[in-house]
Amino acid sequence: MKNNVFRRLPIEDVIGEKKHGGGLKRTLGALELAMMGVGVIIGSGIFVITGVAAATYAGPGLILSFVIAGIACACAALCYAELASSIPVAGSAYTFSYIGMGEIFGWFVGWCLTLEYVVAMSAIAVGWSSYAANILSLLGIDLPDYLLNDPFSGGIVNLPAIIIIVAMMFMQLKGAKESATLNNILVFIKLGVIVLFIVLVARHIDPSNYSPFLPFGWSGVFSGAAIVFFSYLGFDCLAASAEEVKDPQKNLPRGIIAALAIATGLYMIVCLMLTGVAKYDIYANIASPVAHALNTVGITWGSAVVSVGAVAGLTTGVLVLLGCESRLLYGMSRDGLLPKAFSDISKNAVPSKSVILVCVVGCILAGLLPINTIAELCNIGTLWAFSFVSITVLILRKNKSDGMQGGFRVPAVPFIPALAVCMCIFLALQLNWVTWVTFVSWTIFGFIIYFAYGQRHSKLNAELKQRAEKCS
Repeated sequence: MKNNVFRRLPIEDVIGEKKHGGGLKRTLGALELAMMGVGVIIGSGIFVITGVAAATYAGPGLILSFVIAGIACACAALCYAELASSIPVAGSAYTFSYIGMGEIFGWFVGWCLTLEYVVAMSAIAVGWSSYAANILSLLGIDLPDYLLNDPFSGGIVNLPAIIIIVAMMFMQLKGAKESATLNNILVFIKLGVIVLFIVLVARHIDPSNYSPFLPFGWSGVFSGAAIVFFSYLGFDCLAASAEEVKDPQKNLPRGIIAALAIATGLYMIVCLMLTGVAKYDIYANIASPVAHALNTVGITWGSAVVSVGAVAGLTTGVLVLLGCESRLLYGMSRDGLLPKAFSDISKNAVPSKSVILVCVVGCILAGLLPINTIAELCNIGTLWAFSFVSITVLILRKNKSDGMQGGFRVPAVPFIPALAVCMCIFLALQLNWVTWVTFVSWTIFGFIIYFAYGQRHSKLNAELKQRAEKCS
């Protein structure tokens, strides 16, 4: 059993298979990567989570929560940059952990990432629905509440959230290059809107709104950091797309680090704006805090413009995360841990069946669950994945793996990977017990699938058996 579940995926086999076995096409450059990262990171944080996190956890002190989460992400991002540039194949942290720690750990991380990507996509879709409803309302079109809210919030189904996920599914099916082009256009629109928001609300800042700065104390700041960690999702999506990147040794590290740096600066500024123009507690249960802030100070036309930009920006989040999750399923299926159908490639070089599956699951989550529940579920899976990626860097450095291609190297090893692990575990402990119970249940369900299907159908297991038979 030990040899089976702890078997490691040889680096040379993974990279060699990509070089000689076809697969996904390398069509993404440095600009596309940076825009992908900025698109999903900024969209999920600024336009959705900031208001709820300020009202419920940290108040104006949320800016400190972003700093803490940003430091944890920066350490993990450096680890991602090293592994993604050295092992540029689909699968992201799943593949890295499979190579460095063994199959059972690879499966666990892949299962965590599955939770992360599809749940994050669903949360962004819920935010998209709120902003879209705001635009329609300003145009005199009011959708009934039962089509805008999930059953737990007094509705039947969040229909707009389902519509955007389905629309992005069709976009993904067209191909990676086409999806990246749309993403670039929408990201530039979103950045322009964020700058407009900052300019419009700057003169409406009331310093008294910053008092008390830490209404929930430092425990609230730490809890807020665990929640806004969701806002930094995106750079790991770039690693998931590594097999479609041109010159990955250079472009992947640049894209990951640049996207994180741009997002952190914007988060801090917007957070100060939101909590400065209105008291933090008005954002409770508000999935469109930026538009709400403008409405509060009477700039309704600005609210309309920001809502349009937010819709564009959140669209990129749904688009990118749907693509990342489908590439993760593609990588796990290619290794035999999931049914082979999910690694089938369409004529547009897209894992179409994986894309469709992610769409279906995402529609169920976005249509039927509230945003705060979705966000917390996403965070805990992400924190575990980041921890295992950081540990993998330490293992591969110690083993001095010969199969790794030249690329970016994390400075100050082992300090930075160890710091990433410690901070991720600390943030995970700040999440509530319901989130932990749900995560443990999800993990048990995942291991049932692994031992019932993945372990027996593992491609690596079959290869090892063949080698053993030849030797005997």
